[in-house]
Amino acid sequence: MMKTEGKQNLEAQGSLALAYTSEENRVLDPELLDKTAMERLPTPTGYRVLVMPYKGKAKTEGGIILTDETRDRNALATVVCYVLKLGPDCYADSDKYSQPYCKEKDWVVIGRYAGGRFKIEGAELRLLNDDEILATILDPDDIAHV
Repeated sequence: MMKTEGKQNLEAQGSLALAYTSEENRVLDPELLDKTAMERLPTPTGYRVLVMPYKGKAKTEGGIILTDETRDRNALATVVCYVLKLGPDCYADSDKYSQPYCKEKDWVVIGRYAGGRFKIEGAELRLLNDDEILATILDPDDIAHV
């Protein structure tokens, strides 16, 4: 599939799906989330965290181009997500948390099947409890699926 055809398919799905690029570098580019798409995302209530799973690169280091189906399966079982929004009570319990585990715009590690899954405009999102964040990381490609 040509690059322009892939972009047209994504545009047909909606602006949230445009955050997933088909470039070799990073499949989820948070900078591509336009403000109106961010405003339309659900606002987490209480101690919940809204995250977007990382699909991984579209092309392996060996040059193999992965199918959309393969990347979707990777996103389903991924343990790496990008934090979009935090609920108002996240990490507010000083008896339980000495400091927040994460903040908006962090890359985080979560349990493989943690959170409630749903799609908006073709993009999968998850709502997690604040204590389901296991770690923060700098680069999502540092974590391999096992």
